[in-house]
Amino acid sequence: MSSYKSDFLRELEARGFIHQLSDADSIDEGAAERMLTGYIGFDATAPSLHAGSLVQIMLLRWLQKTGHKPIALMGGGTTRIGDPSFRDDARPLLTDEKIDENLAGIKKVFARFLNFGEGKTDAIMVNNRDWLDDLQYIDFLRDYGRHFSVNRMLSFESVKIRLEREQNLSFLEFNYMILQAYDFVELNRKYGCNLQMGGSDQWGNIVNGIELGRRVDGSTLFGLTSPLLTTSSGAKMGKTASGAVWLNAEMLSPYDYWQYWRNTEDADVGRFMRLFTELPLDEIARLEKLEGSEINEAKKILATEATAMLHGREEAEKAANAARTAFEEGAFSADLPTVEIEADALDAGLGLLTALVRAGLCSSTSDARRQIKGGAVRINDAQTSDEKTVLSGENLTSDGVVKLSLGKKKHVLLKPAR
Repeated sequence: MSSYKSDFLRELEARGFIHQLSDADSIDEGAAERMLTGYIGFDATAPSLHAGSLVQIMLLRWLQKTGHKPIALMGGGTTRIGDPSFRDDARPLLTDEKIDENLAGIKKVFARFLNFGEGKTDAIMVNNRDWLDDLQYIDFLRDYGRHFSVNRMLSFESVKIRLEREQNLSFLEFNYMILQAYDFVELNRKYGCNLQMGGSDQWGNIVNGIELGRRVDGSTLFGLTSPLLTTSSGAKMGKTASGAVWLNAEMLSPYDYWQYWRNTEDADVGRFMRLFTELPLDEIARLEKLEGSEINEAKKILATEATAMLHGREEAEKAANAARTAFEEGAFSADLPTVEIEADALDAGLGLLTALVRAGLCSSTSDARRQIKGGAVRINDAQTSDEKTVLSGENLTSDGVVKLSLGKKKHVLLKPAR
């Protein structure tokens, strides 16, 4: 039984979100007696966040659901430097235009998880470029840089790892932790934000912000981190052999997102249900005890609930039904991922190798060639072993598409644009 008084920490503890707390008693007391305002920062290094960011997004969601105010901080300023935490090399520097494009894509996801508005506990989204771009560097160093010990900064695990591996850590990157600390101070001044959350790799940066707030403003600030997640087999969360598990539908279809969760390792089902769905804990406890083939039913529930959270219940049910039709009934489903091709592509003849790459089922024609030789490729559910196959109008089904399959779980419909 939890020793926490607040709904916020009780829920987080029961679902496995808590790794470190800067002052557990004060955070718990504050969350039980008044509204907390908490933030997490997200840098815009790609046009979409991926599933590795979901723990942080869910932290903000639970903060709001338990009566507190979440801030999603977009790193329009800090992205210009790049967070060096636990990286072997520097992130490539992005132009301001590219950062703005990425921010536009990232913002789409948050409305699925948080309620934005003008109310007391409504979420807000802010961009740290609003204050970082206006800093006068000499003044900033004089007023804030003096509060940071280089000796201490060198002791942080994320910095030590880079130095021990003899990987370059630029002065530009070294500034990142100062700017992140300043973000916390600025958010406290502007919005009364008193809690910063993040993954455990952010602990040093969060502590910096807590201490900077105390030194320059006399503020009492707090930090909370979640565990860095890997699968039971050690794979990094949000990554697959074919690439990142993006959260934006235009970069990864709801069907493929559903499939990602359906393929969860048996040992991770309960843990992922607690973190990535809002299913009742007693129901999760029942489902994670299932064994043998029955655990697959629990995986389908996980996949549907996680997909509904991001893409909506209708898309989640479509994905579940498409999977059931394609895998269990061996039939065709119009809800499978669809890739449009030029109207005359089939008339001219479309090589199978090219088609597999265009469909996103293979990374290259050499990869497609290997898959065909291995017997993994099917056209309209019929296996093919001929890499010289050319698709034409004769391959269109009555629904006007060609179904390409790779293995048992990956299916794409090729549809001529008319």
